[in-house]
Amino acid sequence: MGKRPARCYTRVKGPANTRVGKYVRGVPDSRIRAYDSGNRQGDFPLHVHLVSKDRCQIRHTALEATRIAVNRHLQRHLGVENYHMTIRIHPHHILRENKMMAVAGADRIQDGMRRSFGKPTDRAARVKEGQELVTVRTSVENYYITLDALKRGADRFPTPCKYKIGKGEELVKEMQKTGKQFLKVIQKIKKPVDEVQEGEKQVDEVQEGEEQVDEAQVADEEQN
Repeated sequence: MGKRPARCYTRVKGPANTRVGKYVRGVPDSRIRAYDSGNRQGDFPLHVHLVSKDRCQIRHTALEATRIAVNRHLQRHLGVENYHMTIRIHPHHILRENKMMAVAGADRIQDGMRRSFGKPTDRAARVKEGQELVTVRTSVENYYITLDALKRGADRFPTPCKYKIGKGEELVKEMQKTGKQFLKVIQKIKKPVDEVQEGEKQVDEVQEGEEQVDEAQVADEEQN
């Protein structure tokens, strides 16, 4: 029997069940292990948060999927040294399920016991309304790429989310007024970092070739 869909566990009901180890046995390990990605020691002026709009429960598989999606997009378009991404919540809560038979002729067993305690099957993080879920630290010119990455991460969550600037809001407003960095950001979004670097190398090679041709022409003119 496979896992139930996430909508079965989204609502917060009753007290949290977090006593793992001595009191609760057989709890599955959390799928998310690394909570930080990118340049941890970097001093970045812009902090962008992904904030939940509702009170809900988020399973550990959704947290890992969000981490992979956000980190992959940022690493591809910005490079590892130009950002720092952090998952702000941890799946402490233990989800329980009263497993019932779903085969033919099991109609009398299917109802089960009312309000049964069940066995541990999964982990989840309990989230409050307005709580910060994911935080990305980066430079101001990478603001739009960061929003795109956080949108990809929000699609993996069972709750609607919004964006919040924790630091650097004045710098973002100045950038939006001037509009000088907008075209550069759009070009970075369309082309990953590797392609941009390859294009820069090709431009440098062409410029070196032109300089060599100019030097050869000058030498021929001097000889004549």
